[in-house]
Amino acid sequence: MVSELKDVKVDQAFIGSCTNGRVEDFQIATEILKGKRVHRGVRLILIPASQKVWLELAHNGLADILIESGGIICNPNCGPCFGAHMGMLAPGEVCISSSNRNFQGRMGAETSKIYLASPATVAASALTGFITDPREV
Repeated sequence: MVSELKDVKVDQAFIGSCTNGRVEDFQIATEILKGKRVHRGVRLILIPASQKVWLELAHNGLADILIESGGIICNPNCGPCFGAHMGMLAPGEVCISSSNRNFQGRMGAETSKIYLASPATVAASALTGFITDPREV
């Protein structure tokens, strides 16, 4: 399925919120992002599911790796998934997200598009600027 979307350019990559915001999800992302930089045209938004998760990311060094790669770690909240603040998509923008909802207008503009994927696929796509199979980075 990912190979069918390899030409889709992404503006935003989102890992976290209440779905896929666990420590394990961020460990997967750091394995892909470590020592690399997020593509210049992509915003990588990372939202831990809870304060406990955020603290664990800070204590085990994962937060450093995510930030050094160009990710933006926010406080635990709904983030762009809620579609009312931080990370809202502009008209025509594309987001690849590990959240669990992608209906029209969910993350902002009615003409934006949301593709749901695993944290690994989101991280790989953040690096390339296109929807990317994590085995290819």
